[in-house]
Amino acid sequence: MIRLAANLSMLFSEHDFLDRFAAAAEAGFRGVEYLFPYAHSPEDIKTALDEAGLEQVLFNLPPGDWEAGERGIASLPGREAEFRDSVVEALRYAEALDCPRVHAMAGLLPPDADPETQAAHQTTYLANLRFAAGEAARVGRELLIEPINTRDMPGFFLSRQAQAMAVLEEVNQPSLRLQFDLYHCQIMDGDLIKHLERQFERIGHVQIAGVPQRHEPDVGEVHYPALFARLEALGYMGWVGCEYRPAAGTREGLGWGREHGLAP
Repeated sequence: MIRLAANLSMLFSEHDFLDRFAAAAEAGFRGVEYLFPYAHSPEDIKTALDEAGLEQVLFNLPPGDWEAGERGIASLPGREAEFRDSVVEALRYAEALDCPRVHAMAGLLPPDADPETQAAHQTTYLANLRFAAGEAARVGRELLIEPINTRDMPGFFLSRQAQAMAVLEEVNQPSLRLQFDLYHCQIMDGDLIKHLERQFERIGHVQIAGVPQRHEPDVGEVHYPALFARLEALGYMGWVGCEYRPAAGTREGLGWGREHGLAP
């Protein structure tokens, strides 16, 4: 049975962040993910998790200056020391929250990036991922990379499935795995089941949303029941993160999850 995790950055946003854990549990979720925990102490988040009986399954490394438009720093030349500090901070939270995996956002290319600039970003990205994957492995965690579509996030350095797989091969560390977001993949590459099959052995986490509006996964051009069936047939044992924006209220849109074990 597919295990659904609520993305608390998008779902239950009618509640304050620390109150979303209880709301997710009341709706039937047993796992949660979100973008960033750093506005709250790990102790406060752990209390919210424990009181709700939830498992923490994923969050992101610090992304740089999010409010100023930064979307990760892993590929940004000149920011290596900051990236290393972000790895230490994320793994500190991961240990406190018993979270098995963290995601390193690649960051944005400059709008006028020439081949030399792109090559510098690639070199920086690979070196930073080698460091971060090694640190994650040392404390029993996984590091994830995720191709993100350039419609939602113009200029994102890592946007294609083939690009991500090449990075995994180049870094060549078992602790570095793929965050396979079916929403992003559909927009950039399509052919979801074939990508899923080709990349399955490297997938550490799966995320979903309806395409193209990023609403509930039962609306739009992607037929998720077929994808869930293929995941189960392949033997996927991980979580499926519900990283979508509810079209109305969160609870009102959760009917699609009933056949996948989501029971209030």
